[in-house]
Amino acid sequence: MNTNSRIERSRRDLLASAAVGAGGLMLGSPLQASAVKDGKAKAVIQIWMWGGPSHLDTFDPKPEAGADYCGPFNAPIETNVNGIRIGQKLPLMAQQADSYSIIRSMTHGINAHETASYVTQTGRPVGGDVYPCAGAVVSRFKGYDAGYNGLLPPYIVLTKPQGRFSESGFMGLRYKPFATGGKPSAPVFTVEGVIQKGITEARQKNRRDLLASLETFGSKMKDNPEFKHMDGCQEQAYELILGDAGKVFDVNTEDPKLRERYGKSDFGASCLIARKLVEAGVPYVTINYNGWDTHKKHFDIMNTKLTELDRGFSTLLDDLRQRGLLDSTIVWWGGEFGRSPKIQWDAPWNGGRSHFGKCFSHVVAGGGFQGGQVVGASNATGEEVADRPVYPWDLIGSVYEQLGIDTTARLPHPQGLDARVCPTEADGVTMGGRLREIMS
Repeated sequence: MNTNSRIERSRRDLLASAAVGAGGLMLGSPLQASAVKDGKAKAVIQIWMWGGPSHLDTFDPKPEAGADYCGPFNAPIETNVNGIRIGQKLPLMAQQADSYSIIRSMTHGINAHETASYVTQTGRPVGGDVYPCAGAVVSRFKGYDAGYNGLLPPYIVLTKPQGRFSESGFMGLRYKPFATGGKPSAPVFTVEGVIQKGITEARQKNRRDLLASLETFGSKMKDNPEFKHMDGCQEQAYELILGDAGKVFDVNTEDPKLRERYGKSDFGASCLIARKLVEAGVPYVTINYNGWDTHKKHFDIMNTKLTELDRGFSTLLDDLRQRGLLDSTIVWWGGEFGRSPKIQWDAPWNGGRSHFGKCFSHVVAGGGFQGGQVVGASNATGEEVADRPVYPWDLIGSVYEQLGIDTTARLPHPQGLDARVCPTEADGVTMGGRLREIMS
């Protein structure tokens, strides 16, 4: 697909989002009165570690296991919570351990990216229908079907969809994420469908004026209800392109010192934009943070990536707290699995870690989740869950509950089948249980 066709597709997606927000060209099935209530959380920022981060190098260090497990990262650091230590490359996160809780016993046993991503993002076992991911479900229950009237789509991905499965599943295009594309750290973040590279704001306005002058048929039909509706959609789309709403993607509106704290990387800029989006009322934002599939030269890559992660993640938590947003915003960090605790030193890996779904870590903060806690435990080498297994459906179900979403509510299914928000033991899944120990 060439650049022009991709831009036009993005503009159509944006206009479709505006149409839904203005009253909807595509109507979803009505929500049950009890399906969604006011929860402790209003929004979610998901930091998706695409590729799978090592739990031993981040939030579950094992220096006592020896060099074949910890490699050069053999000096974990104490945090501001007594008894919790994390990886030595995360000193800023160590200062904020009282803001988040670590789940050290995540498990599903899957080592394939596509399948593990599906299970971890949807909270559903593999088989049968393709279920929607958490962002699409939140878009359903906290988005347009629930009266959301924001100009920005209710589910936004920075910067590209995962591509490993259909995020909206059987619920369809109405609930797919709006993917920004572009490079968040660039001087001008060219959000696809909002900002066209090389086109100034003045030129955009001139184009709009020219279009209006040529639209003679529309002016004659201005009293027609359908044309009024489309005019409203167009106005909303232009408000994103030319008005204040689109400025939420512009990091240049922020204090330069704050931008520096986040870091000038794409990840740091994405964290800052995610904060701006939830501040603007967007209920679900995913930061698709790639680069974690480190089969080769793992530690060389981690020396850079972990420093980048530390700056962006820690500043996001502090920024949300300073603005009074952390109590109402869940920050969920993690990938589709962890990485093998035992290091592959031989060629061609040269100190790599492979996929590992048997035991890994996720982190949650804000939105009613208590900080300063550790849920579950791995064994001495990080290769097995030693205590309190947590499955993806346990975690995602807990997130839904904090948002006020009824986990037994029905999802709109094209064949009218009885599809529910979360699976239960009756569906044949093993349950570890909701995260009650950290849910306030």
